[in-house]
Amino acid sequence: MATQLDLQEQEQLDALKAFWKRYGNLVTWVLIAALAAYAGWNGWNYWQRGQALKASAMYDELDRAALAGDADKSGRIFADLKERYPGTAYAEQGGLAAAKVQFEKGQVEAAQATLTWVAEKAVEDEYRTIARLRLAALLASAKQYEPALAQLDGAKAAGFEALVADRRGDVLAAAGRSDEARTAYEAAYKAMDDKIDYKRLIEAKLTALGAAPAPAAAASGAAS
Repeated sequence: MATQLDLQEQEQLDALKAFWKRYGNLVTWVLIAALAAYAGWNGWNYWQRGQALKASAMYDELDRAALAGDADKSGRIFADLKERYPGTAYAEQGGLAAAKVQFEKGQVEAAQATLTWVAEKAVEDEYRTIARLRLAALLASAKQYEPALAQLDGAKAAGFEALVADRRGDVLAAAGRSDEARTAYEAAYKAMDDKIDYKRLIEAKLTALGAAPAPAAAASGAAS
């Protein structure tokens, strides 16, 4: 004779069978989808790690070439790096390293093209801003002042405000626009932290334009 517990277990079993008959296929497909998503996520992470490792090896090779002053080799490696791994930080860093040695070796057009790629394609805003700062200096040295200023207009990374204003002052001063250069240097001086030694250079630029900052002017008066 069946006990009460036996009857309860049978009822639960019948309920489970009914549930599985009704929802079994759905549950199976949900489990399959979840497992596939998990496998896909692991696969994606593995692929990303592999890409980063390969990009890192190429960057190391580029860095060695740049340190050796081999602009041609640096340019070739960078071209391969940006084509195969454009979304990695190594491509951004590689571009800056390649452009530096290209400029030092007189390959100005190549350096400009490299910096332009970083300024437009780099994933991180900080690298784009650094590239634009360097590109602005390169363009200004070629007396292409308006394109240089346009590059600075696009330099938006947080924390770079003082450097961008300072470079703007340099471009404007080179273009003979002294009043605008003074305004830019004043903005740079105000934005630059007092603890950073570079602020003294901005101060010197302002002094050369006859607009020494108040503390410097006061110190000068006291000394006299």
